This record gives sequence, structure tokens and C-alpha cells, in this order.
Amino acid sequence: MKRIIYFLFTIGILMFWSSCRKDFDFAPSTGNLEFSKDTIYLDTIFSNIGSSTYNLKVYNRSNDDISIPTVRLSQGESSNYRLNVDGLPGKEFENVELLANDSLFIFVETTADIQALALNSLEFLYTDAIEFDTGTNSQKVELVTLIKDAVFIYPDRDNTTGIVETLTFDVDGNGTQDETTLQGRFLENNELTFTNEKPYVIYGYAAVGDGDVLTIEAGARVHFHANSGLLVTNNASLKVNGALSADQELLESEVIFEGDRLEPLFADVPGQWGTIWLFNGSVDNDINYATIKNGTVGILSEGNQNAIDDKLTITNSQIYNSSNFGILGRASSISAENVVINASGQSSFAGTLGGKYSFTHCTIANYWNNSFRQFPAVFLNNYVTDENNMNIGNDLMEANFNNCIIFGNDNPEIGFDNISDNLFNFKFTNCLIRFQDTSGNFSSNANYLISNTDLYEDCIFNSDPDFKLPFENMLMIGENSAANGAGSTSFEITNDILGATRPSPPDLGAYKSTPFTED
Repeated sequence: MKRIIYFLFTIGILMFWSSCRKDFDFAPSTGNLEFSKDTIYLDTIFSNIGSSTYNLKVYNRSNDDISIPTVRLSQGESSNYRLNVDGLPGKEFENVELLANDSLFIFVETTADIQALALNSLEFLYTDAIEFDTGTNSQKVELVTLIKDAVFIYPDRDNTTGIVETLTFDVDGNGTQDETTLQGRFLENNELTFTNEKPYVIYGYAAVGDGDVLTIEAGARVHFHANSGLLVTNNASLKVNGALSADQELLESEVIFEGDRLEPLFADVPGQWGTIWLFNGSVDNDINYATIKNGTVGILSEGNQNAIDDKLTITNSQIYNSSNFGILGRASSISAENVVINASGQSSFAGTLGGKYSFTHCTIANYWNNSFRQFPAVFLNNYVTDENNMNIGNDLMEANFNNCIIFGNDNPEIGFDNISDNLFNFKFTNCLIRFQDTSGNFSSNANYLISNTDLYEDCIFNSDPDFKLPFENMLMIGENSAANGAGSTSFEITNDILGATRPSPPDLGAYKSTPFTED
């Protein structure tokens, strides 16, 4: 009986207590809301491409539960911004409830057509505001977005039919047309010159057709959507005609290849797009003063190792943040001068299935800080294993590295894998290399016999290159670098990647040594 009386008494107390609460009594807000920011800057976007999602936190610091009569965009339904308030999408909301000493999240996105906003403008600052309540209690949070116009290259030319082309071409250069699973289309004649007037945004793969030449002028900006890139097919060529920039932060004269996400959060994220793929049979490809960053493979060059002129000549260029390889050669021929490669998920340069390669005054580094990697900065081999587990070999005719720096945050930063049935010719001359075999793991492999001057001539091992900020892709060398004055004049290139005159004997790598200064 006592238990029953106690139970009824407890229930009565709870009912009395709950009847005194005001959980469901919401007073109108009085204009005393606080916000996590007074202006939301949605980072630069391209016309008609959606932004990232940004958030605003709204605080009720009072001891009263309140109801915000209206939360709306100033431009109402015509606004190009979109809101999500407490999980509900829209552009205007009524009676938004907020408990005492509590907060709510508002999420903001935008997509805008620059041509509809400002005719003949290449950039447009688009603004709006989120309004809370009206009259004397009105409060605002401003919204600001810079929108850039661009030339868009879609698989379907006008982006209206919804048709996605599957590219068909001679993939391996054997004269047979092969259908691939890549989506994209061939560039038309009026699209074969990329200028610096507007950025280019590519969806899918833009292919250069048989006999065509894609010319990219100094200062051009090429942006790739996810799973996009460039294909240079049989008898086609790529000419990247960048120039030395006066401002090394703006790089106003270089050609820049990167993803289409312009927010600072994506500035150094690897793997945002595919690759620049030079097919077997493509010819006379030249890249000068280019920055290629945040791809899966920066450049994939296939075939033509016996070409009289190198299949690819790349000079004064930088390749960063590739989720797999910076440059991947497959039985190809590449000549590189004043090239910097860094931060690759596998190797910064890999010459696979043989080929012919020459690197002079290059800095091939790998300071990959995203996860463990298994490949060195430079990797060479002369075969591939097929689906039947058979080795198919091809001659590595030559792989010469002259006056180079080959370094990184792993050891060793050179790697070899070869079969004896095919040539495997390589040589490092006047190079600074990270290779230290303290455990004797490589003592039985003749490729790593660093005392063999036929393979390693006048090289320096494991001394500090004194890079400025290698994890931030700043591979300039300082006054204390072991690379200073260690080069051979036989391979000297007069100017470094920044246009500075090299001393004699020259410093190793792509940069002339310079005292570091505070930025």
C-alpha cells in the first residue's frame, strides 16, 4: 500500500512540475540574436557551378525560449542563394523556434549564371543577406560570392541534350580504333586555341583529334571537373606556351592546370581530376612554364620511345599533389629541363616498361604527407606483367639524370625493377640523392651500387638539400644546401626555373640557391 501511495505522490509531483514549465511558450525575438559571423564569404565559383555548403550558427543567449518570426533571404525567391534552416530547405521561413541559451545551424549554398546577372562581365560580386525578423528587431548577415565566367567544354557541346559521348580512337597507336569507357568529346576546330581571356572548365575528357594541335597560350587557366582531363591522340600535338611570370604568387603568365573547385579548402587536395594523357602516336608535345596540380597523374606519356624528336619536351614547369604519379612514362621518350615535381601518392617520376628519358636541372622530390607510400620519388623498370603472369619486357634505352636533386621524406628515393632480357640503362650524374642502405637490403642489387661510376658519377648522397618548405611545395634551396655549386658545367642550363642566372659551377636542381627571407 505504501508503494502505491509513493508512486501516486511521485507522479503528482512530476505533473505539477511539468505544468509549471514554459517549454512550449515561445516569446517573439527582440533583435538580440548573436551570430557566428556577420558576413558569409562563399569562395569564388564558376558561373552555373554550385558552391560548397557554408554554415552560420545563430545563438539565443537569453534565458527565454524565443520564436523568430521570419528568417529569409533579402532577395526572396529570386535569390540565387539557397538556405537550409534546422533541416528544412527554402528561402523564407516563419516562426523559427530557438530554446533559451541554445543555437541553430543555417546552411548556405549558391549557384548563379553570370550572364544573367551582368552582361559582358568576366567577374561579378554577387551579394544578398539573410534577414532575421523585421522592423525595429531586424538583423542581417551578409552573403558575398565572387562568380567567374568561363568557357565550358562539356561532353555534349551545348550541355542541353544530356548525351554523353564515349570516345573512340586508336588508344595504343596500332592503327585500330578502340572504344574506351572514357566520357568526353573531340575538340572542334574553333576550340583548338585556349586563350587567357577566360578560364576553361572541362567536363569529361577533351580530346585532340588526329592531326590536330591544341595550343594553350600564356596565362591560360584550365580547370577540370572530377574524372576529367586532356587526351592527345594519334598524330595530334599539345603545345603549352606559358611564359615566366613576374609575380611568383600570381603566376600571371604561366599556364595552370587544376581542378574546378576554387575554394581554399581544395587548393592542395590531390586527385581532383584525371590526367593529361599523351597517347601512343601523339607527336611533338611541348610544355613550357606550366603548373599542373591536384590531378591523379599529372602527365601520362605513352609510347614513341624511338621517336627522332622526344615525344614530350617539358621545361620550366611544376607538378604537385598528384594522387598517383607526377609524370608517368610508359615505353615513352621525355626530355625535361628545369622541372619540379613533388607530393605524389606513388612516384613523382616513373619510367615504366622501358623508354628513353632525360632530366636536367630538375628537382624530383616526394614529400607526401597524406599517408604511407610504397614507391620512391624516382622509379624505373623495363617490363610489365600480363594477365597470365608473364613478363613482357621492353628496353630502357636510357634514363639520364644530370644536375638533379632527388629527395623526399622516405628512404630510398630511387627504385629499380628490371628483367635481364632487356636493356636497363640509367645514369645519375652530379645529382643529390636520398639513398642510405644502412641495413644492407640492397647490397646484392647492382643497380644500387653507388660506387659504380658508370651508374653514379660525382653524386652526393643523403646530404641536406635545404629546401625552403617542401611540404608546401616550396622546393627552392637555401645557402646551406649541399646542392650549391655541385653541378657539372657540361649539363648547365643558363637560367633556372625563375629566370635567375646560375653560377658556375651550377647549383643542382631547378632553382639557383637563394637566401631565404621571411614572407
